[in-house]
Amino acid sequence: MQIYRTSLYLFRITLDIIVLVLSIILSAYITLKVNLNMAFAINARLLLLILVLSVTWYFSAKVIGVYDEFHSRDFITELILTIKNIFVQSIAAMMVLFLVKEDTLSRYFIFMFTLILLVALTYEKYILRRVLIFLRGKGRNLRSLLIIGAGEVGRNFLDTVLQNPHFGYKVLGFLDDEKKPNLNGQYLGKISDLEKVLSTNLVDNVIVALPNYATDKVEDVVRTCEMHTTRVKIIPDYFKFISNRYDITMFGPFPLIAVRDDRLNELHWRMLKRSFDVVFTLLLFILVFSWLWPLLGFAIKITSPGPVFFKQERWGRNNEKFITYKFRSMKAGIKEVDENGKFKQATKDDPRVTKIGRFLRRTNLDELPQFWNVLKGDMSIVGPRPHPTPLNLESKNKVRLYMFRHLVKPGITGWAQVNGLRGETSDMSLMQQRIDFDVWYIENWTFMFDMQIISSTLWKMIKGDPQAY
Repeated sequence: MQIYRTSLYLFRITLDIIVLVLSIILSAYITLKVNLNMAFAINARLLLLILVLSVTWYFSAKVIGVYDEFHSRDFITELILTIKNIFVQSIAAMMVLFLVKEDTLSRYFIFMFTLILLVALTYEKYILRRVLIFLRGKGRNLRSLLIIGAGEVGRNFLDTVLQNPHFGYKVLGFLDDEKKPNLNGQYLGKISDLEKVLSTNLVDNVIVALPNYATDKVEDVVRTCEMHTTRVKIIPDYFKFISNRYDITMFGPFPLIAVRDDRLNELHWRMLKRSFDVVFTLLLFILVFSWLWPLLGFAIKITSPGPVFFKQERWGRNNEKFITYKFRSMKAGIKEVDENGKFKQATKDDPRVTKIGRFLRRTNLDELPQFWNVLKGDMSIVGPRPHPTPLNLESKNKVRLYMFRHLVKPGITGWAQVNGLRGETSDMSLMQQRIDFDVWYIENWTFMFDMQIISSTLWKMIKGDPQAY
């Protein structure tokens, strides 16, 4: 029993739309409390709602990717995408009822419709997945794979298939010009034996995992598979440079692979982030900073000689240098670098820190003047923390992907900081951990993610951060 991709794709869409239609009818039935006269009165409008939501479901599901990569996606991921599409349906339903001036189906209907659709689709998708897993456990609905190339890429692909049986694939074996005795009997011969293997076995997909320099062999494999109407998929040898978050676009006839996805490279997302930064910062200046800054400035001035503010050169987006501002928390005139030119980071119980400075650093209040940098456009409220120029020069050639963080504006707070990666980095392994979090933030940015980081930062300010010194 083989359920092919196109058939399963159409079956899933059809099943979801049936559940959608039944959810609309059931919600209307509950809302109307079995008033048949009223049901007949809104019959035409109900049909219009069913039609609009069915069409909306189809197109929004394609945009959101509800039905993409079903075989290699876990249930939670599929459910999250489904919930996003349900949210779209709720908005569409409200718009339809508003435009047709439907008073009978109220906000209660929208609530019931959303709830019923969520519960019904969750059960439907769970049951469908369990049925497919059951069939695969019986050896049915499995796609057979033949891997060309038993190098590191090919073996890693095999491991992925074995570790994820719910994907629904079985590997017949490998073809490689170099005999591989460590494949536990899965070595089937040389690449030139492909014709014989395809003639004597049912192979659904051939996976090519050859190095880039083996172009001639790849051409031979593709040509042979075409003669046997066997599907071919190629794993690019340069995949090792690509992160889990990548993007593929077409430039004319050329497919381009972005090694790392950077959502904040898109203008509309940068405008959203910038708009929030400006509005939030202006509110802080009006409601909080107007009275808090003079108090902190006065406390700094009377407890230690020197200026209220501390200025320092740091690197921002696209490596552009800017001057950042902080409330001075150390004694005035302290040198930033030692006799060897190495940047002197703040340490626990650092004698350079003043008494009021310890309080400011522990509560993060010393960072507040950087909201002026936000208004100027040098920084964002959330982003990778900017480092002083000496520390940048010291780290950029020692820490992997260090400069990648400069693709976005630096922030007053960041994902690394709320995860405890702040303060002194006494060795490069600690700096690497911090950069790994910064890179993850850039690749996975969403507006709600920023809100989560801001909330976590406020909580840490209230309870105190042991790494703040």
